[in-house]
Amino acid sequence: MDVNIDLSDIIGFEWDKGNKDKNKLKHNVEQNESEEVFFNKPIFLENIKHSTKDEVRYYALGRTLKNRYLLISFCKRQNKIRVISARDQDKKEKELYKKLLNI
Repeated sequence: MDVNIDLSDIIGFEWDKGNKDKNKLKHNVEQNESEEVFFNKPIFLENIKHSTKDEVRYYALGRTLKNRYLLISFCKRQNKIRVISARDQDKKEKELYKKLLNI
């Protein structure tokens, strides 16, 4: 179910202005909150529905430094993480995250 993603070559984040603003307006998620998830024991899942032959997309289930549970949709582009969307985890996603981390 969860996948291992090698982030050792990642040097930063790439933000599309529309996605950054959309996440704040639609889901009240700040850019820095989305980035925090990647440094706080995320669980990665493949986003098969939105992946293409040219670009694999993923979900990151994780927490912010203020313990907000988020789901981040993203892809890797060269050596950057491109956040596509960010929102609060729903009940099932939070249960899965806690189960996979044994918390």
